[in-house]
Amino acid sequence: MPLLEVSDIHARYGRIEALKGVSLTVDEGEVVTLIGSNGAGKSTTLRAITGLTAATAGRISVAGQDITRVPAHEIVDFGVALSPEGRHCFPRMTVRENLDLGAHRRRGPQVAEDIERVFELFPRLKERARQKAGTMSGGEQQMLAIGRAMMARPRLLLLDEPSMGIAPILVQRIYETIVEINRSGVAILLVEQNANYALDISRRGYVLETGRVVLTDDSARLRDNPEVQRAYLGA
Repeated sequence: MPLLEVSDIHARYGRIEALKGVSLTVDEGEVVTLIGSNGAGKSTTLRAITGLTAATAGRISVAGQDITRVPAHEIVDFGVALSPEGRHCFPRMTVRENLDLGAHRRRGPQVAEDIERVFELFPRLKERARQKAGTMSGGEQQMLAIGRAMMARPRLLLLDEPSMGIAPILVQRIYETIVEINRSGVAILLVEQNANYALDISRRGYVLETGRVVLTDDSARLRDNPEVQRAYLGA
């Protein structure tokens, strides 16, 4: 049984059908990537999984449990956490306060342990624990967004465009940390405009075009696919 199973989901923004029957799976401990051009439906797929955009048809399940109609604020209870596109840190709150919010549905000593784990993953956040998030660089805010998601102790981490608008040296550090998170047993579904980064760390990939999956394969074979190279790898 896959950890995540998305079956023929549809989603709309008003009259526009953004997803037209997307199906995908993510197994325990696996990294899977979604690649595609702007407007292909990548972020909408993540939003549908997390309940932020309602699926109008189809089914979404986590470890066999149907979450299709579960409210967004309860999805985290199923072991799913999202680091959203644009980061969406709370700018007037400190790093520590943002991390505390990531554990808002949890109590007990494990919360403090998880904050220390985030600081181990991102030492820069520990240095800036009392700094307001809005005063940090884009790369530092991305670290915070991922750290905040990790505070939910997810089995499945959804990452939406983690390299967007970030200096290359910090992108490399963030991707090294994503690999480390995966090695700890967390499955990852990754949306990334920079397909080179995504295919480097993922096992499998799906290519989306205008709300549909048009290709799926192992990441190595996708990298060697001439159409993928021309469209997404700058070849």
